[in-house]
Amino acid sequence: MKKMNFMRKALCLVAVMLLSSSFALTAQTYRYIKGWPKEANDRIESFLNSTITMKERKVAIFDCDGTLFGQVPYYLADEALLDHAKKTYAGKNDKYSKEKMAIVDDMVNGPDNVGIAYVQKRIKYFAGLTPDEIATIGNNSFHEKFQGKMYPEMKEFLANLQEYGIEIWVLTASPEFLYQRFVHEQLGIPVDRIIGVKSTVRDGKTTDEMVTPVPQDWGKGETIHTFIKARPIIVGGNSRGDMEMMDESVGMKLMVNPDNVKIEKEHAGNMEGMTVKQYWDKDPNAVIVYCNDVPEGNHTYVTKEMGMKANKTNKKP
Repeated sequence: MKKMNFMRKALCLVAVMLLSSSFALTAQTYRYIKGWPKEANDRIESFLNSTITMKERKVAIFDCDGTLFGQVPYYLADEALLDHAKKTYAGKNDKYSKEKMAIVDDMVNGPDNVGIAYVQKRIKYFAGLTPDEIATIGNNSFHEKFQGKMYPEMKEFLANLQEYGIEIWVLTASPEFLYQRFVHEQLGIPVDRIIGVKSTVRDGKTTDEMVTPVPQDWGKGETIHTFIKARPIIVGGNSRGDMEMMDESVGMKLMVNPDNVKIEKEHAGNMEGMTVKQYWDKDPNAVIVYCNDVPEGNHTYVTKEMGMKANKTNKKP
């Protein structure tokens, strides 16, 4: 009888140890993000812990340029496109090359480089190339001039989201095929969760037909409902162009390197009369963080050669 009781106790102890071990292997653990202050870490950890009991789909969505990696001194999408144009079409007299360079001239000398009309010009330029050719252009540009621009803090943040079982999506106003390969390789995000400006593919080649909604300004909110089909619990951005997307979040809003100089006026929406930082300072669900975005390396930028305005440096406080 004593032997039987001993065996029962031993079996119970083993069962408890196995359950404890299983819990330890599956429990979510927040990893402190060294480059951000304690207050930001505490708020992020508290929010992520609050999602553990959620049974529905958990989605986080991020802008790309300026949010996941640096955009100083120039946007990768522009540098990749202009560099390709210089190497492929500049100085040639055939009709096709002249048509492509006319698009480039319109981009360089146009009124702005952030609106719907501008992203349409990018799509028009790449029309005629295969998705793989466009992906190679973007990937080569990243490795040549932007490889050191991925924010380490954002990589750590994404790793935390994965730890908590949260789906990660990217929403960018840059051409989708141009960004998918290098973003997937660098951040491990599935290619089909990297959404950019889409163009119709016909007979294996891209066309100048943009697929709507276009993930630019208010279009980012529409893109969430059209392609992702879930209200996100976390949305991250860095500019006025991300406001509508970030307002779709039912939980946390992560604002990276917000501008606190420019007063938003034209097409400002609810942000009119405020800087980006002032707007998000008012939101109790917004967490403002900073990542170092300064010129790096001794690179020659075709964007600069063609006279396009450089993006503002964001030196980490």
